[in-house]
Parts: sequence; structure tokens; C-alpha cells
Amino acid sequence: MRLHSDSFEHGQPIAATFAVGAPDGFGSNRNPHLAWDDVPAGTQSFALLCLDPDAPTDPSLAGKAGVEIPVDHPRGSFVHWAVVDLPADLRTIAEGSASDGVTKGGKRNPPGPDGARQGLNDYTGWFAGDADLAGDWFGYDGPYPPPNDLRAHRYFFRLFALDVATLDVPERFTAGDVLRAVQGHVLAETTTWGSYALHPKAAAV
Repeated sequence: MRLHSDSFEHGQPIAATFAVGAPDGFGSNRNPHLAWDDVPAGTQSFALLCLDPDAPTDPSLAGKAGVEIPVDHPRGSFVHWAVVDLPADLRTIAEGSASDGVTKGGKRNPPGPDGARQGLNDYTGWFAGDADLAGDWFGYDGPYPPPNDLRAHRYFFRLFALDVATLDVPERFTAGDVLRAVQGHVLAETTTWGSYALHPKAAAV
């Protein structure tokens, strides 16, 4: 199985068009185009995740005046998209079809492929203490690395071909729920990724 995007080249920078955060404020936050082929026989549905493994583990450093987060600062994962029950005959998600702009407080019923269910992303927790932005952030919300981070963040789109039509996850599911539920049901997995940074001197890892 192969996954690619017309919105960015594999392993190359992602444009601010697909990000929540841009150098001058909010980005366009459009979901990128994704397409796949060579699907294994017996596939009954797909699950899709978008994960940033380069999030600083000390969130108090993000945007802190006079501080630059070093490249070797300990990192953790930040979830930008979790989708399950993508139909077995689906091969493309069009650019902007699941997200187009920032919705303060999160999208309640995000658009997307018919029949698919979209879970919570990690902006739900990140913005929990912000009166203007707090809420349940469902669906795709793109990159917003700290502007003072010296590491360029990577965004991995992981697609799973599954042998079940409906994945057993809660109504308000997370990427962690998806990763647990796909165990024993994965026929194939494929990944593509791009990078994004707001610090002008951010370095790739």
C-alpha cells in the first residue's frame, strides 16, 4: 500500500496553508490532499492518523519570551487528526474537504468522507485553559509548533488498511483509542510525512 500527497512532497516542508499557526497568526488550516493505492485484498475500512512526534514535553516553554527550545529538548507526540471507518473503496481525501480555516473552540461536526468518524485531536487539551479557544477539537487541525522551537517538527500521516468495517472505539475517541483498536486488524500500513516550523532558524532532525 502506498500513500502520497499532492499538497506536499514526502519528507519536505508543509505550507502554512495546511497549518493552524502561521508566522503572522492563524494559518489557513486546510487538510492536505491524500491518496493511496495498492490496497490489500480483504480491506473493509481504513483508519488515518496525523501525529507530530516532536512536541516539547515541557509546554511551559512554548512561546516563552527570551527562551529558545533546543533541538535536543525531550519530545513527545501531539495528535492532529484521527479518523476511522473510512470506506474500503475510498482512495482520495481532497485538499480542504475536511478542514478549511480555524474554528475557535474546535469543529463540532467536521466534514469529511461519507461514513467516516473523526476523533479528538490534542488541541482539545492544549487550549483547555484558554477562554477563547477551549472546546472539543474534532477532526483535522494542522501544525502549530512553538515559534521559539529550534527543531522543525515532522507530521506523519499514517494510514491503516483494516479487516473490519467499523472500528471499536468510543464516541469521543482519541488516537490512542485507534491504536489500541486496530491491534490484530491491520492488513497493511503506509506513511508519508512533511515538516513545518515557525522559528526561522529551525533545524530538521
